[in-house]
Amino acid sequence: MSLASSGWHIDAHGWCPQAEQRPSPNCDARPTDVPISLLVIHNISLPPGQFGGSYIDDLFLNCLNCDAHPYFEQLRDLHVSAHFLIRRQGEVTQFVSTLSRAWHAGVSSFLDRERCNDFSIGVELEGTDGEAFTVLQYESLTALTHALMGRHPLTDVVGHEHIAPARKTDPGPFFDWRFFHSLLSTRVAPSKLSLLFPGT
Repeated sequence: MSLASSGWHIDAHGWCPQAEQRPSPNCDARPTDVPISLLVIHNISLPPGQFGGSYIDDLFLNCLNCDAHPYFEQLRDLHVSAHFLIRRQGEVTQFVSTLSRAWHAGVSSFLDRERCNDFSIGVELEGTDGEAFTVLQYESLTALTHALMGRHPLTDVVGHEHIAPARKTDPGPFFDWRFFHSLLSTRVAPSKLSLLFPGT
């Protein structure tokens, strides 16, 4: 479902009622008394460079048929998830409650804090490092970010490449941070926006 319209929110259990909900087993409890302060943006496509289909969902739900494509062999024993996936047409699926720890960041560090999964929310954009994301994806990401800020004390938004630079490159050079900032500025007060985007 698209998040372009207003009124979207995160409920008391950490779920976005307007998104499609497909609970993943690949999650666990966050450490107690750790604020959820970081939003991490990723990209994903399965097989790489191909969009549509159920393969991403299947990966996060541990039901990917690894014989369906040669690339999938390397994913056979992988157990990963993200809180949200935003498809090319802006549809949003939620796999993990924001109150739980999704397995999206891996070995990571932000401002000298290790284990970013402990205090972050992961959003996957269907895409690659080598091509632009769609306007509908930015609109959904903007509305979702606004909803998340209404539920959690987010103070920073980064790409996976920023918290795991030796391993990851996503969301990549085609993610338009300036455009995302401009869209979010129509919903978020300047004081809060400057926290998410230092230097603005």
